[in-house]
Amino acid sequence: MHGFANPTRFLKLANWLTPLLLVSGLLLVAGSLWWGLFKVPPDRLMGDTVRILFIHVPAAWLGMGGWSAIAISSLAYLVWKHPLAAIAARAAAVPGMVFTAICLATGSIWGRPTWGTWWEWDGRLTSMLVLLFLYFGYIALSQAVAREGVSPRIAAIFGLVGAINIPIINRSVVWWNSLHQPPSITMGKSAIDPAFLVPLMVAVLGFSLLFGGVVLARMRALLAEVQAEARLRRMALEAA
Repeated sequence: MHGFANPTRFLKLANWLTPLLLVSGLLLVAGSLWWGLFKVPPDRLMGDTVRILFIHVPAAWLGMGGWSAIAISSLAYLVWKHPLAAIAARAAAVPGMVFTAICLATGSIWGRPTWGTWWEWDGRLTSMLVLLFLYFGYIALSQAVAREGVSPRIAAIFGLVGAINIPIINRSVVWWNSLHQPPSITMGKSAIDPAFLVPLMVAVLGFSLLFGGVVLARMRALLAEVQAEARLRRMALEAA
């Protein structure tokens, strides 16, 4: 990854990869949602409410994946001082926060007819809500750090510490047996019928590609902002 520490080299790759990820992601998302909403049969127990699965599960996956990207980028910045790592972490924060919010909203909508309540202080729901608050805190902190022009080290430490919540979310349905169902997909096993599983995997792939495209687009925008600020500072120093 140090080969892409050079912004020019990174932008050369991102300029063609960003639209490729966005377009392919949109096509897969559209296809999987059409498949899931109109072709998949109703579930035997949940009926048509099961169709929210095709948005809820990818959103949950990318909510956790977004913070994992923040943690990995933060580690790369703290250990190897990778110049684009802090920008990558900032770029992943907003889409990760959006997917976490979508996960909580769709879970609440799904839970109302399934559980008979919009919200329950279940281990999985509560830990996902904590993740949303962590996103809020990280975004505010990273923006303040960028605004003051100080080292992103504090934001990177926060990104690493917040990663403790990811395994808690993952194992919450095992550690605390509550309303939320246990994991339907585990290593090498799946309790989901193939009629639902195949379009679900397509949806996960599509949303993941879309997420990657958005992160690259945000990295390009943030990098342009940093370069513009550096140019303005250099011009101010030359004028002085």
